[in-house]
Amino acid sequence: MILSYLTATFGFRATWNPELIVLVLLLGFAYFSLIGPLRHTFPHAAPVSFGKQTLFAVGLLLFYFGMGSPLNVAGHFLFSAHMLQQSLLYLVMPLLLLAGIPAWLWRPLTTRRWSRALLRAFSHPIPAVLLFNALFSFYHMPVILDMAMSNLAMHNAVHLLLFLAALLMWMPVVAPLPEIHRLTELQKLAYIFANGVLITPACALIIFSSTPLYDTYVNGPTMLCAPFFSAPIDKSMFAVPLQALDDQRLGGIIMKLMQELTYGSVLAYVFAAWYRKEKDQLLPH
Repeated sequence: MILSYLTATFGFRATWNPELIVLVLLLGFAYFSLIGPLRHTFPHAAPVSFGKQTLFAVGLLLFYFGMGSPLNVAGHFLFSAHMLQQSLLYLVMPLLLLAGIPAWLWRPLTTRRWSRALLRAFSHPIPAVLLFNALFSFYHMPVILDMAMSNLAMHNAVHLLLFLAALLMWMPVVAPLPEIHRLTELQKLAYIFANGVLITPACALIIFSSTPLYDTYVNGPTMLCAPFFSAPIDKSMFAVPLQALDDQRLGGIIMKLMQELTYGSVLAYVFAAWYRKEKDQLLPH
């Protein structure tokens, strides 16, 4: 019912973004071609496990779900939908994509000294964690978010910057290449914990604010910004089921819960890997 209403109200292109469907299909085709029939063109290429392939495929689906599905449209009217979109796009999706790409597929990016130095610099844990959390907090300043929701170019630029920053933020944990594998398991645990601490002030400000912060979610958006589409909005076309302040608090809670769930899952995985490693070292050989 809701999907039919959104499609009828805003049109198929704005609601489902067929251009993004084509982009996702092309990215998926490129990935499965490179790890399949074209694998032999890469030196030291090894078969990619089904698990890794699944992680990458789910990451691509989340990319479309976050940017091209009706969730993107709802995110212009409901701050809670916007924060669900943000948490999927920048906490979960980059992690899955990185985990699904084998190291030998990253190797061509490090053949040049300058590209290798650039990757090492920006994926260093300290700038990586500070850059992502600073950009995320900056984006959710009321004046910036309201501007981005009314300008397609700025909207897309912000999403691209946050996506790249999220990739760099997860690299010290996933470490697709030995060249950037700087962290021990204990350091990874501390790094993930620091990420959780740094994102908390932005969530707390949103949750505990006594007034609505964003004009977009009080008076309604003026534009509908999809990745390849922008159009003015008749504010009377969409009835918001929540009061702005309740919606804002729900959005902050959703973001915090998604952050806790994602970081908690990664913490558990890293701790389990650390435990197995220590156990193997203690066993007699």
